[in-house]
Amino acid sequence: MDSQNIYILGIESSCDDTAAAVLCNGKIKSNVVATQKIHEEYGGVVPELASRAHQQNIVPVIHQAIEKAGIKKEDLSAIAFTRGPGLMGSLLVGTSFAKSMAAALKIPLIEVNHMQAHILAHFIEEEDFEKPNFPFLGLTISGGHTQIVKVSDFFKMEVIGETLDDAVGEAYDKCGKMLNLPYPGGPLIDKYAKEGNPKAFPFPKPNVKNLDFSFSGLKTSMLYFLEREEKKNPDFIEENLKDICASFQYTVVKILMDKLKKAVKQTGVKEIAIGGGVSANSGIRTALIDAQERFGWKTYIPKFEYTTDNAAMIAIVGHYKYLNKEFSDASITAQARYSL
Repeated sequence: MDSQNIYILGIESSCDDTAAAVLCNGKIKSNVVATQKIHEEYGGVVPELASRAHQQNIVPVIHQAIEKAGIKKEDLSAIAFTRGPGLMGSLLVGTSFAKSMAAALKIPLIEVNHMQAHILAHFIEEEDFEKPNFPFLGLTISGGHTQIVKVSDFFKMEVIGETLDDAVGEAYDKCGKMLNLPYPGGPLIDKYAKEGNPKAFPFPKPNVKNLDFSFSGLKTSMLYFLEREEKKNPDFIEENLKDICASFQYTVVKILMDKLKKAVKQTGVKEIAIGGGVSANSGIRTALIDAQERFGWKTYIPKFEYTTDNAAMIAIVGHYKYLNKEFSDASITAQARYSL
């Protein structure tokens, strides 16, 4: 194997997906994800079940990633893993495995912040995909996080706005549950919203200072709205599902875009890169593309497989940390709360 090649194994286990990827000099050689279907019947992720499933999945997933990459484990230059934030039980599985494997192979161990990885996923080498120029604004939107981050360098990031309560993805899934949609409800709300009237039912937008977000009020507003309408008509949700979804999504997109516009004005930075599971949402993508034309922004939207939790984004952070010689030792521990 060419000694000049840098092979990074990335391991991601922050929530309910067990993932492993191998990058060679920043390019994808393999990207394997094992999803956990068991949570669907509970309407949300059950932490204890998630960590057990990670224990079952991690060996076959890593084996498959190395095999698909066409290399041997001895060819690896370093192992990068998600240290946090996330579910502690899930993080412990990935952290423990990464530490043991790096020690056995006598190669460097690299810890990665999950949110930093969502932002740097844009730097995975891909044909026909431009990389953002520094500085840029990163909008990270997922089931657990909603942040606006000013990114000045690979390792210089400042959170300038974040949610004060619920993350946007959580609001989607909770409202999906209110609408009797199966878990996860977010993608289904997006699907039905495409066919509905976004102005059918006005929902209030929170008045939150600075660049911070709040979605708990929108969630409560949806609950009271549905209770009120179902008293008048028990079939209200079924008869108006598409319009409810479109109206909810219109409000969420408006909240996000209003804060982004404010962030651009405050910072003078007009390059926007989105990341996180909710960045797969068609309404948000359309709004960003529209903003590019209307306001002269430059927007960067990652490939779909790099929006949800995956190990390729962990490996790309590992690649840049490897070049920077930023390694961890065996005393490193998982952190459920881990800020940028």
